[in-house]
Amino acid sequence: MIPYTVNIKLAARTLTGTLNLQNKTAVDWGWQGLIAQGCHSSILIMDPKTAQTIQVLERHKANVVKVKWSRENYYHNLSSPYCLRLASGDASGKIIVWDVVSGTAHCEIQEHSKPIQDLEWLWNQDASRDLLLAVHPPNYIVLWNGDTGTKLWKKSYAENILSFSFDPFDPSNMALLTSEGIVFITDFSYSKPPSSAGKKVYIASPHASPAHTKPAPAAAPAPTGAKKALNKVKVLITNEKPTAEAVTLNDCLQLSYLPSKRNHMLLLYPREILILDLELSQTVGVVAIERSGVPFTQVIPCAQRDALYCLHENGCITLRVCRSTSAQEEAADPEQSVQELVYDLRSQCDAIRVTKTVRPYRMVICPVNENKAALMVSDGRVMLWELKAHTGRSVVNPSSGLSPLYSPVSFCGAPLGPNQKRIQDLSLNSMISQTLIAGEAPPPSSNQQEVQLKFLLTGLLSGLPLPPFAIRMCPPLTTKNISHYQPLLAAGTSNGSVLVYNLTSGLLHKELSVHSCEVRGLEWVSLTSFLSFATSSPNNMGLVRNELQHVDLPTGRCFAFRGERGNDEPPIEMIKVSHLKQYLVVVFRDKPLELWDIRTGTLLREMAKSFPTVTALEWSPSHNLKSLKKKQMAAREAMARQTVSDAEQSSVESSVISLLQDAESKSETSQAISAREHFVFTDTDGQVYHITVEGNTVKDGARIPPDGSMGSIACIAWKGDTLVLGDVDGNLNFWDLKARLSRGIPTHRGWVKKIRFAPGKGNQKLLVMYTDGAEVWDTKEVQMVSSMRFGRNVNYRILDIDWCTSDKVVLASDDGCVRVLEMAMKSASYRMDEQDLTDPVWCPSLLLPRAALTLKAFLLLQPWSGTFTMDITQVDYNEKVEIKGLIQEQLNSLSNDMKSVLQDSELSLLQRCLLVSRLFGDESDLNFWTVASHYLQLFAQARQLSVTSEGGSEETQPPSQNHLDICHDILCESSYFQKFQLDRVHLQEVKRSSYEHTKKCADQLLLLGQTDRAVQLLLETSADNPSYYCDSLKACLVTTITSSGPSQSTIKLVATNMIANGKLAEGVQLLCLIDKAADACRYLQTYGEWNRAVWLAKVRLNPAEGSDVLKRWAEHLCSPQVNQKSKAILVLLSLGCFYKVGEMLHSMRYFDRAALFIEACLKSGVMEANDSSNKLIEAAFLDYARLLRSLGLREGAALWASRAGSAGEQLMEELFQGEGGVPEAVLGEDEVEVGLESTE
Repeated sequence: MIPYTVNIKLAARTLTGTLNLQNKTAVDWGWQGLIAQGCHSSILIMDPKTAQTIQVLERHKANVVKVKWSRENYYHNLSSPYCLRLASGDASGKIIVWDVVSGTAHCEIQEHSKPIQDLEWLWNQDASRDLLLAVHPPNYIVLWNGDTGTKLWKKSYAENILSFSFDPFDPSNMALLTSEGIVFITDFSYSKPPSSAGKKVYIASPHASPAHTKPAPAAAPAPTGAKKALNKVKVLITNEKPTAEAVTLNDCLQLSYLPSKRNHMLLLYPREILILDLELSQTVGVVAIERSGVPFTQVIPCAQRDALYCLHENGCITLRVCRSTSAQEEAADPEQSVQELVYDLRSQCDAIRVTKTVRPYRMVICPVNENKAALMVSDGRVMLWELKAHTGRSVVNPSSGLSPLYSPVSFCGAPLGPNQKRIQDLSLNSMISQTLIAGEAPPPSSNQQEVQLKFLLTGLLSGLPLPPFAIRMCPPLTTKNISHYQPLLAAGTSNGSVLVYNLTSGLLHKELSVHSCEVRGLEWVSLTSFLSFATSSPNNMGLVRNELQHVDLPTGRCFAFRGERGNDEPPIEMIKVSHLKQYLVVVFRDKPLELWDIRTGTLLREMAKSFPTVTALEWSPSHNLKSLKKKQMAAREAMARQTVSDAEQSSVESSVISLLQDAESKSETSQAISAREHFVFTDTDGQVYHITVEGNTVKDGARIPPDGSMGSIACIAWKGDTLVLGDVDGNLNFWDLKARLSRGIPTHRGWVKKIRFAPGKGNQKLLVMYTDGAEVWDTKEVQMVSSMRFGRNVNYRILDIDWCTSDKVVLASDDGCVRVLEMAMKSASYRMDEQDLTDPVWCPSLLLPRAALTLKAFLLLQPWSGTFTMDITQVDYNEKVEIKGLIQEQLNSLSNDMKSVLQDSELSLLQRCLLVSRLFGDESDLNFWTVASHYLQLFAQARQLSVTSEGGSEETQPPSQNHLDICHDILCESSYFQKFQLDRVHLQEVKRSSYEHTKKCADQLLLLGQTDRAVQLLLETSADNPSYYCDSLKACLVTTITSSGPSQSTIKLVATNMIANGKLAEGVQLLCLIDKAADACRYLQTYGEWNRAVWLAKVRLNPAEGSDVLKRWAEHLCSPQVNQKSKAILVLLSLGCFYKVGEMLHSMRYFDRAALFIEACLKSGVMEANDSSNKLIEAAFLDYARLLRSLGLREGAALWASRAGSAGEQLMEELFQGEGGVPEAVLGEDEVEVGLESTE
């Protein structure tokens, strides 16, 4: 037998069921690694790795319509720790910001009383991370402080706002999806509301454009789906309001910016996804569904790769990855080589069976790794899918035209070591390598492996089925059954199955299909078996089929308890089991009751026709088992002595002995003893009858006349010397049987549906259920303890009640939930640290702030020992045992793959920092280390090359194998950024459809230095166009520019005059024509056009001039009114200003990041320890040592202090005072250096 520990204390919890339609959009997967989902008015918090619900938040009164986790894009320390903060909005317009770990609300926000349309935390500025933007219907946008609940500003718009999307690359841009079109806002700021009403853009529905309705000529081959869609969307976006017949209802389901490349946006329609380039407001790509395909309901664009997760109406999730443009050169038709962005279907998961009640609602994907998706189904199921990469050649037929996907050759941002362990499925960008762009040579295929992507179902959470429920808790815990007790709750459902939940963990223990119709009631007959009854719907005679089943849980065996009986008879009203579980009474509606023996399964008595109609019935807790046992023991002794002398036999009744001898020959004694038990019941007149059952004899006892003050009795409860009657008018009558007193109390709550006494000796609490709620009474004092009422303090009706322990009640309600509550019946969320989870959950945010930071430091660096350990007890860490235990639990819950990679000696410091920031879901760390590790390696390689070629020039950057992904935009290498921009203009050129578009393309080409192409476009202007003359002259100018002195100075003069007179764009163009792009950048920056200046610098200037422009931009970002220092740091990293980055990190008090970064710089040789840099190095190391000391990691603190010069020595003395001086391990500085080298 498995040793089973009993947790007597059950946590209050909620078992949830099916979702409400309003919960459809209420789901979010946070950077912290957990999924939040609204279910009616509660919010479930789920852990996707172990597929278990770890918290249920209850405070909303209306259905939850939106939930959003706060972002993790800030530096974490003790004052801004890792925490689980969630905002949720409900259908009555209330927003609550939660602290999820304690289950309490930070603040509650109410503006209007309509459902919240959209919520988002602002993540992109360093000033505050508490800002929450919400859409309050019909047309208000409000910015709140999510920590205090104060309103910062409010702005109204002309149309109803449906949702919004922020530009991930520029925090001042956002787009609103309104009922009529899209509104673009370009001046969003947290300090004041947007001043303008935004630029309005109307969407002509793709189905209404004339191209779509033209019949195709019969001879021409029918165009394929994608071509058809392209014809449709030639012009999609217009600034004029479309005419009435052209505009159908705006059926755009969703709009989102693409986080993988700047200035692109997707619009989702049921049958197509459109990709727009916002600079041209032009469609550059379409994902269309064939006629027989299943329509889209949602799409999530990825950031790490240009890929889309799409959810279809049948619950199928598909992954589409953007096709490389470079692979298309071999296409037979040169016209088609670059026509649009194509997203190829790379993987799809199985669909679900959609019925009236079961349909897919929403999908969310993991924001950290983008390789896991969760699907919410309306019946409360959550399906967890994971994307897996399989290496190996594809078996796809070559005619499908899909180019193979390759896996990257690096892990965590660095090339793989020869025998380094890695996790291929860590994240989307470690599974497939970048999409190639035109003009880029594909890497040699020798060292790359082809990969196939597959979805794997890794977890499933299911909820309760649809209400109504009948619930019953198993018999209570006693001293006798404590060794094997399990707190099981049986819930009978409307489809005839019985679900048994273990309330310690809240998980489904067993689901048994017992009946063919709705379960009406359950009674346990032992700790592991129960009886349940169900009645079918009545026929025209009012007769039904009754099913009464006996179920044995361990084996799942289930048999019809009443044998062949049950067809065409009046419905069963209730079943009642006696206290010793010997007898069962079955009460029918219009038929006398039956009395059964449970142990043998025999019918003892079917009452006569004249028997009164029963309205309520209860077994008495008193019985004569004890006296029988005593007699039995005496008889046993007598039998033992019988062989000695027959004289004493007379002292014991011979009848008992013979009875016992019979019994022992049949079976064990305990089974055969039939103790005497009683029950009472009332008839329609309120008369109380008393009946005794012993063995197979049934005796009629006393009758007590009705109490005049009571109406028709609806239920009875009996415990000890107290008997309680409840009637249909809401009166409770308390009888004290010892003192022979009765006391009636009117509750004025209407029909008393059920009354139940709490378990436990001497516990006289009583739970009463009414049609509109429930109450707990103390029958000793005869007074009410607590009450809940529908509409007053809860918004659900109660269907069934029971006690689950002596101080907790369990309620089934019509919102499909079963709640375990304290006796006060206040629905409260629980503290997560008090919970008993079956599987440990990896989520550092659950730890105390200090402990989470300790765990991070522990995973990042363990230089004090030659090997890397995953056991926190092996390090010198003085902290309370409980906290140590919690940290160790977190470490144990990591997967074995992850542990082996973390313990791998080949893992470099940079890779480790990246991996840990991924594990912690730390957005700001992840961005920093991704860029830092890329450029540190790049500049280290450049340094080695320049050393080897001795006299070689400094500026040549080595051809790096992998670029920084284009989602980092301006942080990418200039050469790569330039290629990407050319590729993009080329695409825009193919797609242009109006003079406006052509003019924009020509302007871009001139800035990019593609003069020949620009001239061709300028000459296309038609003669009746007002700017025909101007464009023609411009074309002449561009072709005849020579670098002779006078023409240059003239053009420069004209350009400066233009700029001074407000024609900035034209002046900048002229300057670019004469290769004065650096001046152009300076003018742009002077006029505050920072983004355009940076763009121009990246595509036109040589590295030296370019870095000047970018450094000026970084200074601007650091200025107090912009306050985006973290972005400035990334810009400086991309320029290789590593010393400046170290200084900034240290001055911003990012101590661990500063020390580890400087260490990585020293390691890769891009920074040297000399007199000028020593001051910074020592200061950074000293502060990191102090930080580690405050966290309690002494060895780590000693190590960093030993490298921090004289101030460090002082700290060492403080660390080890009273311990006989400094330990030898850290005496020699050189030795430590060597030690570090060897561990890396």
